[in-house]
Amino acid sequence: MKCAGQWQSWVMRRPLALLAAALLTLTGALAVPASAADGDDGFAIKDPRITESSGLAASRLHPGVYWTHNDSDDGPYLYAVDGATGETVARLTLTGVGTPRDVEAISIGPGNKIFVGDIGDNLGGSWPYVWIYELPEPERLEDATVRATQYVVKYSDGARDAESMVVHPKTGRVYIIDKKEEGGHLYEGPAKLSAEGDNVFRPVAPVELWATDAALSPDGQDLAVRGYFGGIHYAWNGGKLQRKGRLSVPLQGQGESVTYSADGSRLLFGSEGTESPVESREAPGGGDGGGGGRGARAEDGKNTAGEEGGDTVKVGGAVAVAVVVAILFGLTRRRRRD
Repeated sequence: MKCAGQWQSWVMRRPLALLAAALLTLTGALAVPASAADGDDGFAIKDPRITESSGLAASRLHPGVYWTHNDSDDGPYLYAVDGATGETVARLTLTGVGTPRDVEAISIGPGNKIFVGDIGDNLGGSWPYVWIYELPEPERLEDATVRATQYVVKYSDGARDAESMVVHPKTGRVYIIDKKEEGGHLYEGPAKLSAEGDNVFRPVAPVELWATDAALSPDGQDLAVRGYFGGIHYAWNGGKLQRKGRLSVPLQGQGESVTYSADGSRLLFGSEGTESPVESREAPGGGDGGGGGRGARAEDGKNTAGEEGGDTVKVGGAVAVAVVVAILFGLTRRRRRD
């Protein structure tokens, strides 16, 4: 049995081991099995080339396949991942575009058009413009080179950082949510993007979250917005947004992406990292194309059955992990000073 001094020394020598053990203990009960045939119940991305998965979109053309991409420093590539195995079944190389800077989002619009949001700003919102790429989703899943259309995007109220982009499944209109710690705005693009000149996006509704990604339900009625530690479900309401409640977001290392499953019944949440997990939750809306089921949040603090406390375990777990991280960080700093 270790004395107090020996225990403190052991803790300071093994902060990462302790953190890993704490995370496993606190999140084990929330894990989702990755055994579903179509991947809608979760999977792990196995491709070693995908280390910064920052966007996720469920294919409508190929059931059970999810499109993703790296954040930056990778190139103009998109990856099609089989949700049943976690393996990459196709890598697309985009031509007709410049060198990507900070690719943060992906969404599929009408006619199986893929939209890629090169909308991040690693310079803190100082780039005068960002880009959106559009390409047809291939009918065959194989490595291929695909020509994309590049659109120049500017904001009516100045440059900003963003990681969330959605395309309305009925109208094809593109929307962006900027990333602000105190909450940002939903920005609406032109009715149709133009490859000639600038496409100016204008704020149309506030978003009460530091957003890292967003997704529209397949019927266009619901918007899911996620951050690092939580999420919000909005009724789309023509883009005016009506808050409906909180989302049940899994605790992840760096939660960067979200998509509805192709049938709208599930929300899948992705994270950056090697062999990063994609975790599944019931989507709000009752499984009617907007998604959902009993575990989805209908109101803040209650589930759809009216039961309170559904978020208590998740919030408590997140707080506990935050405490562990803070303690370990403090011990590590102390060790460095010593």
